[in-house]
Amino acid sequence: MATEGPATRRVQVAEHPRLLLKLKEMFKSKFASIPKFYVRAPGRVNIIGEHIDYCGYSVLPMAVEQDMLIAVEPVKTHTLQLANTNPLYPDFSTSANNVQIDKTKLLWHNYFLCGFKGIQEHFGLNNLPGMNCLVDGTIPPSSGLSSSSALVCCAGLVTLTVLGMQLSKVELAEICTKSERYIGTEGGGMDQSISFLAEEGTAKLIEFGPLRATDVKLPSGAVFVIANSCVEMNKAATSHFNIRVMECRLAAKLLAKYKSLQWDTVLQLEEVQAKLGVSLEEMLLVTEDGLHPEPYTPEEICRNLGISLEELRTQILSPNTQDVLIFKLYQRAKHVYSEAARVLQFKKICEEAPDNTVQLLGELMNQSHASCRDMYECSCPELDQLVDICRKFGAQGSRLTGAGWGGCTVSIVPADELSNFLANVHEAYYQKSDRSSVLEKQSLFATKPGGGALVFLEA
Repeated sequence: MATEGPATRRVQVAEHPRLLLKLKEMFKSKFASIPKFYVRAPGRVNIIGEHIDYCGYSVLPMAVEQDMLIAVEPVKTHTLQLANTNPLYPDFSTSANNVQIDKTKLLWHNYFLCGFKGIQEHFGLNNLPGMNCLVDGTIPPSSGLSSSSALVCCAGLVTLTVLGMQLSKVELAEICTKSERYIGTEGGGMDQSISFLAEEGTAKLIEFGPLRATDVKLPSGAVFVIANSCVEMNKAATSHFNIRVMECRLAAKLLAKYKSLQWDTVLQLEEVQAKLGVSLEEMLLVTEDGLHPEPYTPEEICRNLGISLEELRTQILSPNTQDVLIFKLYQRAKHVYSEAARVLQFKKICEEAPDNTVQLLGELMNQSHASCRDMYECSCPELDQLVDICRKFGAQGSRLTGAGWGGCTVSIVPADELSNFLANVHEAYYQKSDRSSVLEKQSLFATKPGGGALVFLEA
């Protein structure tokens, strides 16, 4: 249940060799001591519902088996010592009572610090214990499978466990969503929510305001396959993501003003629909009437809202979007309202399970990709090529997943065609390029819904 906290499980070496052999041994050589406990938080694949969580709309992800694991030893000093099994990520240490997150520098440990600081601030604590932590991740970085949020969630649960405090999964998800913004990413909460609320064997419809998760049973005759484009995209490293968040915020305000609503308090496109009390299909018509397809300049937005450029910059835009010269409000709103409708249709088809379920779900995924590519402009040539290859070799539907601009695709493939599909896509996308040097395991794999964040103790 979402009201409960994450589970604690006792495991033996034979059950979890990565945890109790690799991680424990590396911890011993690093810190000359033994971990007291371990925490796991999974990555996720979003099946449908891209870039709409921060607009207030439901999304449909599932957790994947790839995850973040942290081995932890609380210590009496007030020092946080962080290390990573991957030599690309250098060690870091800081005072537990003076955590500083420099969002101008993209450093791996900042994501840990986000989770740590989120818990610290939630409880209003000043005198925190120190800890030695060794992090091991199997989620490919910057792949759209939520490696960064999994680390934030893992760190939040580590900190909660060290403190001996209790929080529900929902509370943890909300704290970690908020705290990831310390790094400068204006995300909506899907990644953190599924990391805590996931359950084995089922995808989840994640709804916001209030946060809740509903099981969505995926069709048994199909497999979801993740393919990595091998183009890395870090949300915090560019302003693409935050510009889209602001375009949606501005579209919501202009639509609210157009419909004579109190626009200044509106932040999300969902609020406009809720205040008007109309369907998503009707919101697409409101968008057609209320916004124009040509890009908006900051000056035109100010004229529409009756505010100054200074007010736009300081009161509405985020710091890294204050110098943007054009905003595509019509296109972004059209994507959000149509994508929100596709999520609900996807869930309905899964529930009703008609004979052509896989085909219908595939069509929705294809429509989603077209909208992400054309209206939201968050695809890239490699993703488009990979989607085309996946469809050519048997996927009923294929789309980018995650923020986009790189990262992964997710495809729905009939189960009996899986082995041919994997072989053909591997040859067409990975072998016919220099991409075959990328770790095979991380490039192309079938996945099924996994469980959420856990605390492990050695049995």
